[in-house]
Amino acid sequence: MNTTKKNKLIVVCGPTAVGKTSLAIELATYYKTEIISADSRQFYKELNIGTAKPSFNELSIIKHHFINNLSITDEYSSGSYEKEVLQLLNGWYKKNSKPVIIAGGSGLFIKAVCEGFDALPKIDEKIRNNLKTFFLKDGIKALQKKLEINDPHYYEIVDKNNPQRLIRALEVIKCTGKSYSSFLKKQPKPRFFDSVYIGLNIDRNLLYERINCRVDIMMESGLLAEVESLYNYKHLKALQTVGYTELFEYLDGKLNKEQAVALIKQNTRRYAKRQITWFKKIENMKWFEPQELEAIKSYIDLKI
Repeated sequence: MNTTKKNKLIVVCGPTAVGKTSLAIELATYYKTEIISADSRQFYKELNIGTAKPSFNELSIIKHHFINNLSITDEYSSGSYEKEVLQLLNGWYKKNSKPVIIAGGSGLFIKAVCEGFDALPKIDEKIRNNLKTFFLKDGIKALQKKLEINDPHYYEIVDKNNPQRLIRALEVIKCTGKSYSSFLKKQPKPRFFDSVYIGLNIDRNLLYERINCRVDIMMESGLLAEVESLYNYKHLKALQTVGYTELFEYLDGKLNKEQAVALIKQNTRRYAKRQITWFKKIENMKWFEPQELEAIKSYIDLKI
């Protein structure tokens, strides 16, 4: 193994349904360590079926952090996550020489931990409220169009079905006259650990089949009932996400059930494509298929 003494963070990332959870548990068992979730939807204790959280058995095998740590009513950001994860890692490395694993598909949150962001400007509440009013009046497609015109680079990688993300980018653009993506391109902040990036990917058609199958299993497991129980909170930021917004539209009579399920599959496939685009921009990412466990361990062993 590498004799370098600097702390190591093993980053397991890739598109939804590719197999990150299983691999992270295998690696955590091998390195006798713990897992930090970097799936922002799994933070919320009320969201279970639609977020593909690790099972009770998986959670009992290895200690996981940042799963079920928030309520959907809590305000939370990538900046909050960065601060809390760095605090956790600092405490861990003071007591352990072992690496820690961070696993998930939320690229923005992984970037926050590994690189940080330049401070974003303080936003005039009037600008924010105007954009919220614009969204309520003209809908999400109008937000998408506005962002595509003003920041095509960020438009390519943003979750286009998340109005909060769209509004956040647009308010920064409006306030500064600069693209939102320009704030994501600065020099990484110094960290007290090195990040070892493991990217998981599989054949695109197979990935899409797995996504479609996962959605069917979620529906069979009671996703609709879960969404019905959250209907009165559908306006909250945490619920503006794939798998929930489509079923809220079904409950509102805007879609039939078959249309809603088909739309969940389509939007999840699109989200997976954006995740791959995001992670492929990380220069020191090493890509594997999820079943290549021994090759992955050998690569990490050379890095830690």
